[in-house]
Amino acid sequence: MEEMGSRGKVVRREEFEQLVEEAVASLPQEFRDRLQNIAIIVERKPPRAILRKMGLTHTYQLLGLYHGVPYPHRGPFYGNQPPDVISIYQEPIENICRTREEIKKKVRDVVIHEIAHYFNFKDDYLKQIEGED
Repeated sequence: MEEMGSRGKVVRREEFEQLVEEAVASLPQEFRDRLQNIAIIVERKPPRAILRKMGLTHTYQLLGLYHGVPYPHRGPFYGNQPPDVISIYQEPIENICRTREEIKKKVRDVVIHEIAHYFNFKDDYLKQIEGED
């Protein structure tokens, strides 16, 4: 881990990817069993086109994103599809964290949040259960 300017603590890409894997592995087995045709990837930061589409103005406003067909909407004809993708954005997470432990916790929170979208939970509901206003 390195100290880097105003961004606080940063971790090497491989270590960050390991934190994402640990977050997924920490999920209850019943949820992990339902993760089908999905890739969870680490990206440095969100593409500007995604930010514009979402009405966001700053790279660090988006920590993760789910792209795909939510699990409950997959019917009998869902097949031969490219995998859904969960993107976890490393720089924005590091930007709001000051220690490795904060990064680890935030990665877990973001992974769980995006997997909840895979299960078709909406942002309003997630904010309510996560304790946000």
